[in-house]
Amino acid sequence: MSGLWLAGAAAAQTVVSASYDEPVSRYDHGVLGDAIEWGTLRLGLTDGRMIAVRLSKTRVFEDLAPRLVDLGDRVAAMVVETDVSLGARVALYGPDGLIAAGPFIGRRHRWLAPVGAADLDGDGRIEVAYVDRPHLARVLRVLRYVPGQSALQPVADASGFANHRIGRDRIAGGLRDCGAGPEMVLPDGDWEHVMAVRLVQESLTVATLGPYDAGALDRALRCQ
Repeated sequence: MSGLWLAGAAAAQTVVSASYDEPVSRYDHGVLGDAIEWGTLRLGLTDGRMIAVRLSKTRVFEDLAPRLVDLGDRVAAMVVETDVSLGARVALYGPDGLIAAGPFIGRRHRWLAPVGAADLDGDGRIEVAYVDRPHLARVLRVLRYVPGQSALQPVADASGFANHRIGRDRIAGGLRDCGAGPEMVLPDGDWEHVMAVRLVQESLTVATLGPYDAGALDRALRCQ
């Protein structure tokens, strides 16, 4: 597996925790506020063991924290993995290494900010959502995990969204379920409004919840 080294791989174990370790300074982007990224992903398993997923010197985890995602057939850590030449991609890792990933953006110093992962349209399959280049392109993308496939499958996208400001150590927004199924909640591309986005029949439907401020976004995520 290119760019990856596993220490203590364990089959038939479930991931119960995930964290980044081994800070590195080999990538000079600093989009999250400093020059330090992460070289290793540590996964805690049900039997108490820890798996170390170490990237090659051409890649880093350019992220704040890994997110545990129930894929239905297994639990994975959802991460932002960056190649120093190709930019970022969203990826899912388990005890045996890479499970599936989206495409790299394709250029150095280009990043994406995750929104979350869930069965966004109620069909029993898991989708992964992120904002592609929230400071530039501002495109909300939804990809689908298909068991047995190493590439996350494109489902839908829509322009005009942002969930991160350059240099901040916080990603804004996320997922909520106020009783009618999951929604993506995040600012619009100009940070003027709080938006709710649903995946419906392979398309994204968008509603404006109100003017943006950090408090309004947090209230929306709490269904208030």
